[in-house]
Amino acid sequence: MEIRAPRADAARNRDQLLAVATRVFMSADAEPSMRAIAREAGVGIATLYRHFPTRESLVDAVYQDQVVRLTTGAHELLGQLPPAAAMRRWMDSFGDWIATKNGMLDTLLAMIESGEITHAQTRTELLTAITTILDAGRAAGDLRSDVTAEDIAASLIGIFTVAPRPEREATASRLLNLLMDGLRPTAR
Repeated sequence: MEIRAPRADAARNRDQLLAVATRVFMSADAEPSMRAIAREAGVGIATLYRHFPTRESLVDAVYQDQVVRLTTGAHELLGQLPPAAAMRRWMDSFGDWIATKNGMLDTLLAMIESGEITHAQTRTELLTAITTILDAGRAAGDLRSDVTAEDIAASLIGIFTVAPRPEREATASRLLNLLMDGLRPTAR
């Protein structure tokens, strides 16, 4: 049996649903209904369920899509910006990833607990992305050499815990800028 690629319109619908679900999850205080996500995407509930038969399949797709965006984004940002600017922009993307979890937290935690999503693998991928930018920054003299990816990850989690997005965007931005000031090498 031959497996065919999805039709172009089906792929567009899936991508649109993924983008809308990400946006809805990011702005929600509690988990939105699947019907609310379909309505926001301008499609029927059957279309949503055709692409994502369960809430878990939608949450997994959003989560994995964002992890891929963060990991590939590190390389893309380095291709466009100096390392320090790439790091700062990547931090904003990380904040968006954290904020998206707001509207899917219960489902996500259940999936991690059941082993459907492996938190350790995600952590490794994200630390690798941070290390990629740090290494480029060290080589360029843009970022301190004594900072680890774990230091940055812990700092980001702390910042987005006390200044969650989107409601405390200005505070988060100010704290990220302060963190970036601390990441720059000091003049000798």
